[in-house]
Amino acid sequence: MPDTGFVDGKKKWPKVLTFDTSGPFVSVGWSTESYSGGTVHDMARGQAEALFPLLETQLAAFRWTWEDVDVIGVAVGPGNFTGIRIGVSAARGLGLALGLPVFAINQFELVHGHSPLPAGTLISVPAPRDMSFVQGADMGGALISEGGRLIDPADPPADLQLSGGMEVVGHRATEIASHFEATGFDETYAPDPGRMAEMAEFKYLDATAFPPRPAPQYVKAPDAAPARDPGPAILA
Repeated sequence: MPDTGFVDGKKKWPKVLTFDTSGPFVSVGWSTESYSGGTVHDMARGQAEALFPLLETQLAAFRWTWEDVDVIGVAVGPGNFTGIRIGVSAARGLGLALGLPVFAINQFELVHGHSPLPAGTLISVPAPRDMSFVQGADMGGALISEGGRLIDPADPPADLQLSGGMEVVGHRATEIASHFEATGFDETYAPDPGRMAEMAEFKYLDATAFPPRPAPQYVKAPDAAPARDPGPAILA
């Protein structure tokens, strides 16, 4: 429901429900009246089957119903291709069915939070096969809109240098920084459902209208290759 205005231009303090299935886990977060929290369930597969039962469990813990929820937040990547699709599809469906705003949150935002970054900062989050997803901040401290890159932290591309005083923050940051005139600050990445819910809350409070429906943020193409055989003919 993009560009839908809030009723009478007013917003109440929201009850927020968020989820992240972009990795080998299901993370469910909540936020209300400056309090937040959530749970993380590690699982290599089965996120599609586990997501809604876990959401229902979280709602029941607070004696909320779906009618009580004001805001949905969903992780849009980068991460596992199938996991991102599961989360984004579920969030779009809930937003449409319940008439709720759905805010997209990417993994780089979860690392640096709601505040602007120092110009020239490069954020790194873990990617499959010992790789990293990275994204930089522009001179205004906002994330560069190109959507990130997939790199090998042990052999990063030369054009990754953002500035002479670049700082690298996050997954294997010191290792990445060692290849440039940069300083690295290693941070262990882990899903943080409470932080994600707070971010969705901030986005809601800043918004003047419903955001566009969330879209997956893929940094690389899916591992699955298209079928070589032609598809069946579609009859009119």
